[in-house]
Amino acid sequence: MKHLATVLISLIFLTLLGCVSPEKEDNERLTSYVNPFMGTDGPGNTYPGATMPFGMVQLSPDIGVPGWDRIAGYFYPDTIITGFSHLHLTGTGAGDLYDILISPINSRATKTIPENGNRPYSTFSHDNEQAEPGYYQVYLQDYGINTELTATQRTGIHRYTFPQDEQSGFIIDLGYALNWDAPTDTHLKIVNNTTIEGYRFSSGWAADQRVFFTVHFSKPFETATLFANDKEQQKDAVSGKNTKVKVVFPTHKDEQVLVKVGLSTASMEGSLLSLQREAPHNDFDQYRQATSTTWENELSKIKVESDNEEWKKTFYTTLYQSMLAPTLLSDTNGDYKGADGKYHQAEGYDKYDTFSLWDTFRAAHPLYTIMHTNRVRDFVSSMLSHYEQTGLTPVWSMQGNETNMMIGYHAIPVIVDAYFKGLLNDFDSELLYAACRSNAMDDAHGIKEYRELGYVPVSYDHENWSVSKTLEYAYDDWCIAQLAKALNKDEEYAYFMQRADNWQNHYDNTSSFLRPRQANGTFVADFVAKDYTDHFCESNAWHYFWFVPHNLQGLIDKTGGAERFEEKLDSMFTYHPSDDDELPIFSTGMIGQYAHGNEPSHHVAYLYNYLGKPWKSQERVREIMETQYAPIPNGHCGNEDCGQMSSWYIFSSLGFYPVNPADGIYVIGTPLWHKASIELPKGKQFTIECSNASKENKYIKEVQLNGQTLQRSYIHHREIMNGGNLKFVMDKYPNKKLWNTPEAFPQSAQ
Repeated sequence: MKHLATVLISLIFLTLLGCVSPEKEDNERLTSYVNPFMGTDGPGNTYPGATMPFGMVQLSPDIGVPGWDRIAGYFYPDTIITGFSHLHLTGTGAGDLYDILISPINSRATKTIPENGNRPYSTFSHDNEQAEPGYYQVYLQDYGINTELTATQRTGIHRYTFPQDEQSGFIIDLGYALNWDAPTDTHLKIVNNTTIEGYRFSSGWAADQRVFFTVHFSKPFETATLFANDKEQQKDAVSGKNTKVKVVFPTHKDEQVLVKVGLSTASMEGSLLSLQREAPHNDFDQYRQATSTTWENELSKIKVESDNEEWKKTFYTTLYQSMLAPTLLSDTNGDYKGADGKYHQAEGYDKYDTFSLWDTFRAAHPLYTIMHTNRVRDFVSSMLSHYEQTGLTPVWSMQGNETNMMIGYHAIPVIVDAYFKGLLNDFDSELLYAACRSNAMDDAHGIKEYRELGYVPVSYDHENWSVSKTLEYAYDDWCIAQLAKALNKDEEYAYFMQRADNWQNHYDNTSSFLRPRQANGTFVADFVAKDYTDHFCESNAWHYFWFVPHNLQGLIDKTGGAERFEEKLDSMFTYHPSDDDELPIFSTGMIGQYAHGNEPSHHVAYLYNYLGKPWKSQERVREIMETQYAPIPNGHCGNEDCGQMSSWYIFSSLGFYPVNPADGIYVIGTPLWHKASIELPKGKQFTIECSNASKENKYIKEVQLNGQTLQRSYIHHREIMNGGNLKFVMDKYPNKKLWNTPEAFPQSAQ
């Protein structure tokens, strides 16, 4: 609750700052609305550094101290910086990466603390720090060194402005590790007095991560000293688990030194190619401008108009954060480290990884099917290559590794959604189907028992999560069934549709919840729906009750009909935790039992549309947008989770959301904007206009699609992609007659 109060107070303060004029809207770059610090405080776990859209490099400051708050390397309340590393995860709870730490130093670099491994650090102030898409700047006040960072797709580019000092230079520290990460083998070689190359292999959440790099300095160094296990080595190359190099040169006042770092997951030759092809010159400002222009072009795919500047800042910041993952894995020549531990070449596509699928299948990937159609094809090709190398599609993959974090086989809705949206017409449909079927016929993660019993039984193993697994497997099975039907695989269709009903095997009439069951069929005793137990994945029975997006009418019927379902849905938002409830770290953004800070709740506010009460969805969706997001460091109510939290806001602010992420329809909520324009392929445009849009007018009075009254509370993907106009008339009072008959309800049973 403390977080919600902070966001509300901040929003009130920011709203008083004034409104943007039309002239300012026309002339100001959209990048100026982005605050990369959003989520760097509180539970957001984001990083503020420089990157390209979906880029390989995430060059960002590292505090250097481990812990949950610094899981992305940086925590806004901190006041020290140890260095700048080149790989970071965005908004997750996973403590990995932080590879290739570079720290500027001089004779003033004397402070160390045990918490950062006794590495030199400098204090800094947010007054001398700034960030925008593709650029980060901070003044290291103990050293008197100004740091600027930017990036291309595969290279990190640093510019340091030094004071006069005879001992200026850098430390490249490959032994530096935080949280789950640990180096297994590192290598450094001094090629000449401006170039150093090497690699860092590590084990952590990614069990076998490999990063090759080439570093080029614009100023020749006078000395270079190699270390292994903190002992000086008299040689020009060194290997081991803990290696570093210290380069030193004199600088005059305000002398600028450029450092360029090319990365590869396949070879040092690949990292050199990254430098040669993407960063051939030493003009930092030119790189910064090119990166900024790339971001501007991506952000310009959706243009919104509003007199509420803070809503716009939130929108463009979340739009920016929706494009920080997945991340590029393949080199400029297509080489990459595969999930089988071997090196491969992506032919005809860019290989991507960092697929946080338990999160992003819900809204981020549907957003990509509108904004990034070509990348969707690359994402699916990347998933297929993972299948070809391992026999399974990715669950949560990163840096050429399967982490098996979280649950479900959610590459399937991503693939199936892209297929039915016509983005995979030239793909091998049999390969697509084989890949989708693979995980469903595996024996791990309770899937064997799920097939045999029709549900995942309680086992009390770590992260058993039995009820959650059954529900998510059942949804993914429905997706497989739809693909089987399209490919005329009738027996397969019937088989997977039967499995899609397995959620019902957890329904308990006594409690009216989906309840964990023993292998012998009995429900567990002492069941309390609001308790957080190992039976539910980062959730409780309230959160997961609603996850039947492929058969919501079936869930309504099981619950006892529309009236009983509505009562239960109302209670979801009004049954608040008591003071003595022990809420886990991931239970944030609470509105009653609704937890917007975690993904299982994300579609729930839209379910009133399936009852003919869309005005109630409008109330709740607007409440979530206004209380759970703000363009400030503490502006995310939970882990941002690789674009999912942001994508929820983007869709919801436009006025619709993919409740079922693979059925090609978007359920209407309540829009924020006077006008929003979505640029589409082939020069098409879809516009959303709102008469009387304001903070007070959150209810929809009427809607027209392409000049015709919209008689349903949803729109189709094809209606967006064909181009057209969706016009809302907003009001401060609910229109309880709007879409209140079954003909208007979204599809809810197939």
